[in-house]
Amino acid sequence: MMRDTRVVAWISIGVLVVMAGIGVLSHAGAKQGAAAQEKADQLVAELTAAGLRAPATDQIVQVLGDDGGAVCLDPGDALRRGILYGQLTNGAAGPGQRPVIAGNNVVQGQLIIMKVYCPGHLEEFQEIVDDLKLAEVDT
Repeated sequence: MMRDTRVVAWISIGVLVVMAGIGVLSHAGAKQGAAAQEKADQLVAELTAAGLRAPATDQIVQVLGDDGGAVCLDPGDALRRGILYGQLTNGAAGPGQRPVIAGNNVVQGQLIIMKVYCPGHLEEFQEIVDDLKLAEVDT
């Protein structure tokens, strides 16, 4: 009889610890969710003010979270610069791929995302953008 009581006590303690852990994680997730929602709302406002189309707020929250996600993950890194340069091409593959003079609005969305989510990296990325040869285009 004593053994059954101990088993029930240990199981009860285990369940309480698990429930407490879930509660703590849920609370932290709710705080991050509120911050992500606030930043997503700010991003939508900034994109709209710049005359760009803005995705749905819930999509922004899922992709960028509260910290900017991959956009803010060392944007001046050589690999990230290489990806950017690779996207500013004529669309061909292999030996036919050539760089192009892109429109000045091509990187505008990324600059706005960085302004909202990671302003500390904005100056570094702006230097990269300033080195690009971009053409004036009508929006």
